[in-house]
Amino acid sequence: MHRCLELAEIAASQGESPVGSVIVKNGIIIGEAYEQSKQLQDITRHAETLALLDALHKGTHPAGATMYTNVEPCLLCSYAIRHYRIAAVVFMKHAGELGGTREPFNILTTDKVQAWGAAPEIHIM
Repeated sequence: MHRCLELAEIAASQGESPVGSVIVKNGIIIGEAYEQSKQLQDITRHAETLALLDALHKGTHPAGATMYTNVEPCLLCSYAIRHYRIAAVVFMKHAGELGGTREPFNILTTDKVQAWGAAPEIHIM
């Protein structure tokens, strides 16, 4: 989580929402990123989606990995997390009504989409 907070500081220094994300698999960081939606003028450039892309671009599939992020993944990021079959998500702060664990749009935790398989474990620090 320490690295997430460092990345969040970088995001904040660039005028972005202070969010950082790190993906760990077998004890190794395979992807990391910070929020870049404003900088890249692309709403999909959240820290979590960019961390997933970073892992994929480095040649490591994130299935079975743990994602650390300082803020609860939103609905957009939750979809990507489920698609790539992240095994666990650890975060520090809830995102409010747009958070992926919140009813009625709890994309991150629902068991109603069979194509995604089991929901990731959720850990709140």
